[in-house]
Amino acid sequence: MQHGKHEPTARTTIRGRDGAPRADDGRNRADDGPDRTAAHSRSGQHEHALGRVRARRGRRERHRALRRDVPAVVGLLADDEDFAVMRRYPTFAFDDHPDYLRHAEGLLKALAAQCGHTTVALFDPEEFAHYCRETGLDPDSSASRSRYTAEVAATGPTVAYTGQPLDELVPLLLDRTARHATWQYATSLLDALGSGPDCGPDRGPDRGEGRGEDAGRSAFRRASGLLAGLLDGAGPGTHHLVCSVPAEEGEQLLAVLHTTRPADAPAVLDSFEAAEFTTVLAVGVALESPGGVVLRTSGPGIPDRLHGWRLHGGRLLALTEAEVFSAYCTDAGTGEPLSPEPGVEYRAGFDVDGEHP
Repeated sequence: MQHGKHEPTARTTIRGRDGAPRADDGRNRADDGPDRTAAHSRSGQHEHALGRVRARRGRRERHRALRRDVPAVVGLLADDEDFAVMRRYPTFAFDDHPDYLRHAEGLLKALAAQCGHTTVALFDPEEFAHYCRETGLDPDSSASRSRYTAEVAATGPTVAYTGQPLDELVPLLLDRTARHATWQYATSLLDALGSGPDCGPDRGPDRGEGRGEDAGRSAFRRASGLLAGLLDGAGPGTHHLVCSVPAEEGEQLLAVLHTTRPADAPAVLDSFEAAEFTTVLAVGVALESPGGVVLRTSGPGIPDRLHGWRLHGGRLLALTEAEVFSAYCTDAGTGEPLSPEPGVEYRAGFDVDGEHP
């Protein structure tokens, strides 16, 4: 009897290590597919999420790095009167000046921690109102206040914030602001005569702008020569110079210059102080005002030395030793004598050569 052929089966039998058939292995392998796909999917989602986190972190770090390169400016209301004026604006959020100053100091500390450089400018409510009228801005707006502060910081005096308390920063800011106003006023007086210190060589009588142009320029150049002569004659040491000049309409111009001169090098000058001193002295020279200059020189282990000069006819004339003593040891209000300052020598002024072409 012949046997017929077996029909091929639809499934291949695979035997395991023990020899037992494992006909369901194909099914098991097929069933593993979705699990592996899901695992790969979850892993991909995790990597994608990590990538987004890293990208956000990188953007924040770049933002912070860029923020450190941006300077910050704070406009400060330094006194009660200015603060009271600003309270008339509803968008101004403070009603107590000491509380305002505490918040301002906190802001300065925060900005200094975030930024590379933070400065403080004086916020003048009257100038702010004038600025808003000129520019057509609404004064009752924080945006207008910030624009005004930026303008003031760009063109006027500021103080760098380095962590100092406000009771140290505010007096320095007020002093710089007052000195800047003196310099501006003195410059305007020279401009009324002619060329001021900021005028270039293209201006002058040879450009057809008249004799007055030459008068202001000449006075400034002569004052520059006088200052150079004062510093040359003072010699080494720490020097404190004061120039006082009466101006128009009862105004009194006062400029102060501090400098140190080593024994083997020229004096080191603050550029703004030197410009202010020279401009005020130039006004006295140009107007032939009866002003004066005093010089105090200090050095280690020696008494301070005081010298004096008076402005006369646009010239700086040396005072005698007796005149210097009298100027320092006489009460300006009553004319009564004052005790001489201990550790100080009162000396005559020395000749100053201010005749420069």
